[in-house]
Amino acid sequence: MSAKHPIIAVTGSSGAGTTTTSVAFRKIFQQLHLRAAELEGDSFHRYTRPEMDAAIRKASDLGRHISYFGPEANDFGLLQQSFIEYGKNGTGDARKYLHTYDEAMPYHQVPGTFTPWETLPAPTDVLFYEGLHGGVVTEHHNVAKHVDLLVGVVPIVNLEWIQKLIRDTGDRGHSREAVMDSVVRSMEDYISYITPQFSRTHINFQRVPTVDTSNPFAAKAIPSLDESFVVIHFRELDQIDFPYLLAILQGSFISHINTLVVPGGKMGLAMELIMTPLVQRLLEGKKIE
Repeated sequence: MSAKHPIIAVTGSSGAGTTTTSVAFRKIFQQLHLRAAELEGDSFHRYTRPEMDAAIRKASDLGRHISYFGPEANDFGLLQQSFIEYGKNGTGDARKYLHTYDEAMPYHQVPGTFTPWETLPAPTDVLFYEGLHGGVVTEHHNVAKHVDLLVGVVPIVNLEWIQKLIRDTGDRGHSREAVMDSVVRSMEDYISYITPQFSRTHINFQRVPTVDTSNPFAAKAIPSLDESFVVIHFRELDQIDFPYLLAILQGSFISHINTLVVPGGKMGLAMELIMTPLVQRLLEGKKIE
């Protein structure tokens, strides 16, 4: 962890609400006049899409599973080293993983490939990471310990599957059968490498729909934010002004010690209100605790 070059990581599955969180943080950076370097978690995948497809087939032939949630498909060592380098020197490299044709066209590439590595802009005040593994810990790597503010964004699992199914079939051209197979194949890695991160975070935002999601694979649409509540859990933080948040966020309430529930439509505002003073603390060289 670095007081001079702080690192903020938002960790959660693609489609879990990390985009809303990213928008909130960018507003905070703008309001505080901060220059932020950005890293995308998908840029630390080991394989292009065709290479990943081949690796999945090879693993299947050997009776094993491989998924984007686990270490076989991601370079945790490089991610950890990137955090270490930024924390020490405020420098590093970044690239993009191009998911769709719209993303790939400006680079004259095809979907499922990477842009070249490029040096992060300098100087910057903070590093902002968004991806699957901002708080991952394995036998060989501990990414979480290099993060100054770790935020988890995770929907209940049925909602996560709905988001994945609709995103991957609608935006990425995958078949429903392929998406369902991916869910099954990824489960072991999800349990081993994704969910443990949410016990290491400073704050978790968990979206809970208020409509029926009993059969996520039959869903036709993703429940909207207005059809949800967001459960916000704080882990041993003493800087949270609960009375202020309850007064500003109409319809919010305390459900448990260190747990605030807000209407889904106020998720972005809640993030800005909660995160702004925490980011200010980091810039003052103070630890989040």
